[in-house]
Amino acid sequence: MIIGTSDIIHIHDKDIERLLVSLDQICQKVDGRQADVIFLRELLQNRSLQALILVHNRVSTYNGRQILPAVLQSCSLSEEIISSLQSSSLPEARELITVLHKPFVKSLLLTHDLIAKKDFEPALPEIVHDAEDDEETVKIVQLVKSNEPLGATIKYDERTGTIIIARVLHGGAADRSGLIHAGDEVHEVNGINIKGKSPHDVVNILQCREGPITFKLVPREECVPSRESRLRVKAHFCYEPRLDNLIPCKEAGLPFFKGDILHIVNQEDLHWWQARKHGEKNSRAGLIPSRQLQERRFAEMRDLSSLIEDDFIAGCKIPVLKDHRPRKIKKILYDATENDDFDREEIATYEEVAKLYPRPGLYRPIILIGPPGVGRNELKRRLIASDPDHFRQTIPHTSRPKFPWEVDGKEYFFCSREIMQEEIKMGWFVEYGQYKGNLYGTSLETVKSIINAGYVCVMTPHPQALKALRTPEIKPYLIFIKPPPLDILKETRIQSNARSTFDEFCSRGFTDSEFHDIVYNGHKLEFLYGHMFDAVIVNDDLLRAFQELLQLVRFVETVPQWVPASWVASS
Repeated sequence: MIIGTSDIIHIHDKDIERLLVSLDQICQKVDGRQADVIFLRELLQNRSLQALILVHNRVSTYNGRQILPAVLQSCSLSEEIISSLQSSSLPEARELITVLHKPFVKSLLLTHDLIAKKDFEPALPEIVHDAEDDEETVKIVQLVKSNEPLGATIKYDERTGTIIIARVLHGGAADRSGLIHAGDEVHEVNGINIKGKSPHDVVNILQCREGPITFKLVPREECVPSRESRLRVKAHFCYEPRLDNLIPCKEAGLPFFKGDILHIVNQEDLHWWQARKHGEKNSRAGLIPSRQLQERRFAEMRDLSSLIEDDFIAGCKIPVLKDHRPRKIKKILYDATENDDFDREEIATYEEVAKLYPRPGLYRPIILIGPPGVGRNELKRRLIASDPDHFRQTIPHTSRPKFPWEVDGKEYFFCSREIMQEEIKMGWFVEYGQYKGNLYGTSLETVKSIINAGYVCVMTPHPQALKALRTPEIKPYLIFIKPPPLDILKETRIQSNARSTFDEFCSRGFTDSEFHDIVYNGHKLEFLYGHMFDAVIVNDDLLRAFQELLQLVRFVETVPQWVPASWVASS
């Protein structure tokens, strides 16, 4: 079919024009984004789309006679032509032989023969109806088995003593057929009566069978099609179904890594959800442990008295901390009142997320989290120094007296101890602590003022301050500054002549004990707060780590990010 310019103009004048008018009418009633309106308008005016619509209309309205193939055996005819021309010395004959020998010509002729014979659909055997079928409603379903799993799981019903369909995976062959539903009783598979057989026996029958598979099913009384959920979650653990002994079918499981975005399509099962990885719309859904099941697993794991690092439980690799006290180090300036045991009670499995698009002039704060001595304060200093008109740090509050040379609001905001204590009780501080008898802290209002002024707020708070900062109002971007392995940490710090941050009274290098504390506290922070981190930078080289930090900051300011769904709902 050849489409001319006049045809495209014709289709544009009629159907497309009506769509464009409808688009304008809809946009007047719905508060749509201007970018979406422009995209739809450009799409409808696209010449390729207009040609596609015209082809669709021509094919759907075609009422002419059926076109029959001239021959059914073009491959055999080609061989006959080649054989008859072998003795010819004409250059045209030699050229024709060469063309007919080309692989793509042979493939074309073979495809023609298959289509001419309508040999492009699987041949299904005749369905035999038994007289017993009249006694109850049954349905015969035939599926063609391929490399793709059938996309359904079965289980034994102890109440009825039958095999039933436990679940149908969204997007699988069984789901696409529209004929198999959860709750259907399976009576026969390929003519084999499965009464008294176990689910394992049925699986063996299916695995040994090639080609079409015939099921005789008794449908459940009520068949309500399940609707696909729109829920997106961020996984806070890794999962490998092959290592999970509880999953109903290992082949039906969906493996994923920590940080993957999953589209949860079905949550009807209490223990096993159906999910796809985000962006894989056409793939079959797989089974993953539900939030309830996985939280129970993690809770049981944490109750163990003796834990080893990198433990594997149900296919989930979870770094576990040994229960021992870290070496005593210098008290940090800011210290929240909560302890690590409180944070340990939070069990992170899945977090509902949505896309947050960059907001011009309203930047997300950059929060650098890491153990003392890892270099996060130096990274903050370099980031602010790289563009002081774009990056700003918070100014802390203090109850100590102001020195004559100090300016209120420059190095500190000075206020009385009574006022600061009252504001702390009211929850106005994201972190606070006492140092040499004076209170110090960072107020939430200080952070908001920097954001609203159009700057990027850069902070290095105590990890327990994340509870107050990670809110829909602040929307921070959390970067974990992770120490490298112990040997690399020692080597790089000694080579760069790094000064210890654990002693404020003298300048010296780090001790072996302090190196161990940095690595230990890094693992501890990652275990307790790792589910909150948006990115990780391993600070094995300060210059490289700073360049990576700059790239992340530009990335956050220009590319949409997955954030907790409540942050987008409140925007």
